[in-house]
Amino acid sequence: MAKKKNVTFDDIAKYTNFSKTTISRYFNDIDSLTLENQQIISDALVELNYKENKVARILANGKTEFIGIIIPDLYYHFYSEMLASILSTYEEFGYKFLVFIGNEKEETERSYIQELLAYKIEGMIIMSHTIPSGELAKLPIPIVTIEREDQYVCSVNTDNYMGGYQAAGLLAKHHCDILIHINSPYNEAIPANGRIRGFTDFCTEHDLRNELLLREFGHTHEEAREQLIDILEQLETAYAGQKKGIFISSDTLANTLLNLLIRKYGRLPDDYLLVGYDNSLISREAIISISTIGQQIEKLAHEAVSLLVEQMEERKKRKPVPLEEPIHKIITPVLFRRETTEKCAVDGDGMEEIG
Repeated sequence: MAKKKNVTFDDIAKYTNFSKTTISRYFNDIDSLTLENQQIISDALVELNYKENKVARILANGKTEFIGIIIPDLYYHFYSEMLASILSTYEEFGYKFLVFIGNEKEETERSYIQELLAYKIEGMIIMSHTIPSGELAKLPIPIVTIEREDQYVCSVNTDNYMGGYQAAGLLAKHHCDILIHINSPYNEAIPANGRIRGFTDFCTEHDLRNELLLREFGHTHEEAREQLIDILEQLETAYAGQKKGIFISSDTLANTLLNLLIRKYGRLPDDYLLVGYDNSLISREAIISISTIGQQIEKLAHEAVSLLVEQMEERKKRKPVPLEEPIHKIITPVLFRRETTEKCAVDGDGMEEIG
């Protein structure tokens, strides 16, 4: 059987009676053609069953349609679900992704960035915290960050302050004797620090006893579990017999703490109420469904890719207009009430928005 001949620019030019230069402009500078000529060429591609040579196109115009992603780890469910949501945008935006896991190693992440640039990526989404945004802003491509320090680059974040305020409010409604927030020690520039401020502000405004427990939980289950065992022993000693309302900074950690309590008592004791953060899948699949402050992960991912694509497409114009200053988009969190705070659990998808 004879090998089927690939359709070339010359074939398209002969079919449409346009020059090869015009055909090339269709692929590399389509806005320079009239809408009528664009349609003629588009119809010809269908008739000729044209299959684009992606490698040739990259060599011709230097545009790969690739986006780089750097995430801290895959231990926390937020990052794995965020990555899945970003990758799912391919059908809408047509951009492909190259992914690296940084593990919070600064020099490693710098080497990853250089490797991504060598692949001629057109933009980058960064969720890791190691490299300052001022340094990222100097890179020769658009950058969008998610839930990290973002002073000099575009970003998409949840309203973390509102999330912390919501969590404290939910626990307060259950008349806890002490409200406790467990988190990592963030500097003020990190969006997640807003969870701490929202929680403590609510407690201060309503004159509620509260305690803030800040620990480094690492990037593995073993590291996090060791810290939570120590915290649980501390709580058992300091607040024995008192109703403890606990707001913990992620659903992954909330599930680990819940498992420790159930292993010790065979159930979630009546004097423990628990609220997580993220509304990741683990909060719904836990042995007891976990009340949580839901980051709208799919929306965060879509907004981040959309914001990046806008900048990348702008750069392809004949006279691109650069941003005067970074764009920061804020997404509202959603409160999900589940079994770890409600005696009569609502449906697993039950939710209440608090503005």
